[in-house]
Amino acid sequence: MIVVEYMENGSLDSFLRKHDGHFTVIQLVGMLRGIASGMKYLSDMGYVHRDLAARNILVNSNLVCKVSDFGLSRVLEDDPEAAYTTTGGKIPIRWTAPEAIAYRKFSSASDAWSYGIVMWEVMSYGERPYWEMSNQDVILSIEEGYRLPAPMGCPASLHQLMLHCWQKERNHRPKFTDIVSFLDKLIRNPSALHTLVEDILVMPESPGEVPEYPLFVTVGDWLDSIKMGQYKNNFMAAGFTTFDLISRMSIDDIRRIGVILIGHQRRIVSSIQTLRLHMMHIQEKGFHV
Repeated sequence: MIVVEYMENGSLDSFLRKHDGHFTVIQLVGMLRGIASGMKYLSDMGYVHRDLAARNILVNSNLVCKVSDFGLSRVLEDDPEAAYTTTGGKIPIRWTAPEAIAYRKFSSASDAWSYGIVMWEVMSYGERPYWEMSNQDVILSIEEGYRLPAPMGCPASLHQLMLHCWQKERNHRPKFTDIVSFLDKLIRNPSALHTLVEDILVMPESPGEVPEYPLFVTVGDWLDSIKMGQYKNNFMAAGFTTFDLISRMSIDDIRRIGVILIGHQRRIVSSIQTLRLHMMHIQEKGFHV
C-alpha cells in the first residue's frame, strides 16, 4: 500500500488539456522543475521509475507537481550505472528510451529520456507524443534519428534540453541533478526563455546532425502525414501551394487561413519548423527543394 497526499488537480495530462494556453512559460517551467526534483530524489535513492509520463504526475491546488504511480518502479544496485533488465511485460513505447525498448534495459538515463517526453507534453498542453503515429512507426522513426519538434511557443532553451534528454547514447543524457540545476537557472533568469523556437531558423547546438526528414511531393501529402488533411482547401485557396511558401508561414498566417483549433495550430507550426530545418539542411548540401 502507498499513501499519498490529496492532489486537487489530478493528473497533469488531463489538467493541462483542460487549461490549454492558460499558463505563463514560467509557470510551466515551475511544473517541470517540480517533476525533475522528484525524479532527482528517486534516482539519488537508487530507484528507476520506468513509467514517467504526464499521466503519472499529480498536480495540487498550487500547481506543485509530484511524481506518482510507482507500479513499474524498481530498486537499482549501488552502482550508479546500473540498469534494470526485465523480460516480458508491456512498455509505454512513446515515453521509453530506445535501449529500454530494444533490450529491456532501464536506468535513470532511460527515465531522463522519458522526462524529455514529459517536457514536450507540458509545453504542448497535453498533446499525445508523436500524435497518431503507430508504435512501430515511432520506434523506426526514433531509430532513424527523428525527434519531436518543439511545440508552438516553446522556448529554444527548453527544446534544447528535450533534445539532450533524447540522445541515443544513454550516457550522454543529462542527470536529473543537472536538469534541476538548469531549470533553476532559467527560473532565475527568465529572459533566457524569451527566444522561442519559431523565432530562430537553426537550432543551437543540436545534438548530432539535423536528421533526414522525408520530403513530400505535394502540400496535400504533407498535411495528410500530420493528420491535418482537412485543411488542404484552406492552404490551396490562400495560395500556399509550395513548400517554400509554407516554410515562411507564421502562426498568424495559419490562423488567417482558418485553422481555429489551438491543438491543430500547434501541430502545423511544429511540422513547419521541422520542414524548415530540413529544407535548410538539404540546401546546405547543394540540393534544391
